[in-house]
Amino acid sequence: MARDPEYLAAEPSPLGLVCLRQRAIAGDPGAFATEITLDHHFLMSSANTASERALADRALALHGGSDLRVLVGGLGLGYTAHAVLASPRVARATVVEYLAPVIAWLRAGELPLSAELARDARLSVVQGDVYAQLAMEPAEWWDVILIDVDHSPDEPLGSESDSFYGDAGLARARRHLASGGVLGVWSYAESPRFADALARVFARVDVEPVQFENRLLGGEETNWLFLARTLASH
Repeated sequence: MARDPEYLAAEPSPLGLVCLRQRAIAGDPGAFATEITLDHHFLMSSANTASERALADRALALHGGSDLRVLVGGLGLGYTAHAVLASPRVARATVVEYLAPVIAWLRAGELPLSAELARDARLSVVQGDVYAQLAMEPAEWWDVILIDVDHSPDEPLGSESDSFYGDAGLARARRHLASGGVLGVWSYAESPRFADALARVFARVDVEPVQFENRLLGGEETNWLFLARTLASH
């Protein structure tokens, strides 16, 4: 059973009150989980990071290239970005985070991976709307684009991402990928509608479950990865 959390910070944002909190993990003496909530709804925990890391690992493995440029939509607690940077094949990673307080917590050293991320010169973190960026004409091309923002394609945090999950939005996002590029999207639930839209826009689509033991609530949990690849030019 998860214990009551201690709130460390709370800041207003365009999507509601965003809070940083910490709780002890029951049954694991001395272990603590760092969590983020938005408008009093749970978003993420450092106790369960398997699927966030798998998003980066699987997308990079699917690409297979080197000297990669990676765009990450959503900083969260930093685990997706950390997994990206764990690969020596990554030359540069840019994280676009919508919530300014989350970036401030990273820079203040309040997130679990703050120190490690700050030491990596390949990483840059900017405040912005990744969905708006992907809807515009590309200023540069990315080898891998990872999206870990919404609960799922069918349960977004706000209206900003509505168009992204349809055929037209995905076609606009595809323009930001270099030849053979990979788009990876995290979700807590399946979405056949989104998988079908990806299949209409991209050359290859894989939908993969990631199962893990929930350390806070107990029991097995499944998240989902949507991985889509463009054709490589010859």
